[in-house]
Amino acid sequence: MRATLLTLFLAAGAWCLPAEAAEKCDPADQTQSGLNICAAEEYRLEDAKLNKTYREILRLLADDGEGRKLLQISQRAWIAFRDAECAFANGPNKGGSIYPLVMGQCLTALTKARNEQLGAYLNCQEGDLACPVPPAQ
Repeated sequence: MRATLLTLFLAAGAWCLPAEAAEKCDPADQTQSGLNICAAEEYRLEDAKLNKTYREILRLLADDGEGRKLLQISQRAWIAFRDAECAFANGPNKGGSIYPLVMGQCLTALTKARNEQLGAYLNCQEGDLACPVPPAQ
């Protein structure tokens, strides 16, 4: 999933400037650059949570090759959707100084939602036929 960030930069037209990506968020900095930095950092943190959840589901599916494959297909499709949705939703802002902020907010919101969706699979009960992930042992 680390490749996701690289894919995101390429697909979204490098929504976060390299100089901003290296800086830390300072909530007191309400300049456009400061807001962009914080949005990028918030997205990185949410993406790290998603990666952890995804890896845990893969671990639980260790004995289910078909389930792992379907999860991977689903995740790749979701990443493509997330990137396309945020690019579309924020297209009018492309090229503007606010673009990194609104892209970061969009990516964060969709990633949080996906994390909640995948996280629910980690709470499946024994015998729940609607849940594709076995209960944690």
